[in-house]
Amino acid sequence: MKKWLGAGLSLVMAGALAAGCGGNDNTDGSSAAAGGASGKPAEKITLSVWHNWTGQDAKSIAMRKILDDFASQNPGVTLEQEGLPSDGLKTRLRTVAAANEMPDLFVMWPDAMTKEFVKGDLLQPIGAFLDSKPEWKNNFIPNALDGYTVDGKIYSVPMNLAPSSFIYYNQAIFDKYNVKVPKTWDELKAAIDTFNKNNVIPISLGNKANWVVQSTIFSTIADRVTGTEWFVKAVNQDGAKFTDPEFIQALTVLQDLGKIKAFQEGYNSIDQNQMNQLFYQGKAAMFINGGWAMADVVNNAPKDVLDHTHVTILPPVNGGKGQAQMTAGVVGTGMGMSKKLTGAKKEMAEMLLYALSGPDGQKATLGSSTLVSYKIELDKSKAHPLFVELHELMKTVKISPVYDSKLSSAAVDVINNGLQELLMGSTPEAVAKKVQDAQAGALGK
Repeated sequence: MKKWLGAGLSLVMAGALAAGCGGNDNTDGSSAAAGGASGKPAEKITLSVWHNWTGQDAKSIAMRKILDDFASQNPGVTLEQEGLPSDGLKTRLRTVAAANEMPDLFVMWPDAMTKEFVKGDLLQPIGAFLDSKPEWKNNFIPNALDGYTVDGKIYSVPMNLAPSSFIYYNQAIFDKYNVKVPKTWDELKAAIDTFNKNNVIPISLGNKANWVVQSTIFSTIADRVTGTEWFVKAVNQDGAKFTDPEFIQALTVLQDLGKIKAFQEGYNSIDQNQMNQLFYQGKAAMFINGGWAMADVVNNAPKDVLDHTHVTILPPVNGGKGQAQMTAGVVGTGMGMSKKLTGAKKEMAEMLLYALSGPDGQKATLGSSTLVSYKIELDKSKAHPLFVELHELMKTVKISPVYDSKLSSAAVDVINNGLQELLMGSTPEAVAKKVQDAQAGALGK
């Protein structure tokens, strides 16, 4: 992940041609349905499709339209869709994976999840199909396919770019109380103090789905404190452990935010939509979420709030070893294809994969105020100014690993629960030990 950050992220709009990633995956190469004479299978086909495009944000609406258009254009195909929020989808996928009952096509995440599904012999490699469309394959930003490549075989491509940690803030509230947009950790704490004194929620938070704190706040804080190199070593249990002082300090920084009342009461009992509503209603000065939240902000925030909303990154942590211009994240989610697909059904699944993640799908995603891992120009005259602001910010920001993309599934569950416990009063040392034990156990170390 670190390797592609420096050069890769700024190429969301333009840049040098992406280096070709290995595609020697020994698939049978049958992809005629994607560009065959009729484009339609001779038989009736049903494809089960699981996704997380359930909301009324611009991204979800755009992707559901692609699915609907595909069904209309291919009357011989029935799409059995199941939409679930991200946390529910992850849980459901791992449940059916254990029983080897994967849907035909499904949204999945790079790195850890991909590796686990490959290890379980659940995924269909797509290298041969990808190689048949070099203009598609070669237009991803450098290293974008790495998170979906295992032992030289490519299993998916990213449909977006997912930096997971930005501060969305209401400039009007900052101006009203003469608060600086924080560029240092001390300024962030001072802003939190001022907002609390004036009965304004400093940072609205919805951590009911307990991955939110880990992905959108802690992963960036931890990288600020420990640096990326330490985290990679700890993940591999090679020269670093989660009981090391660096990680204890990162947990302490997060816990301190809770102690100074950075978040409203009851944040573990509301979801992200409710979190956003506190911001949209002008009750909160900030919320912290990934780049994906932009599609909801521009679609659903009231105009008086939207017109004063801007975006920045978390400031550096005092004494931290990480780089300041970093934010946690991954290349975006991809569509996984079941290993069981063959023949015409596999070919039609490849067509749908291309519709969702090919050039037209990438263009639709960018048009929905969502960042992409694909080289395509943003039409600034048509894009919302706030998305243009985020787009420009990404030219100056590098990506550090988000914790749930690198840790084992067992350790992800432990850290998600552990961070909730931490904010409710558990000690950093206790949480650190649980994470260390889970990761070491998963690796057999």
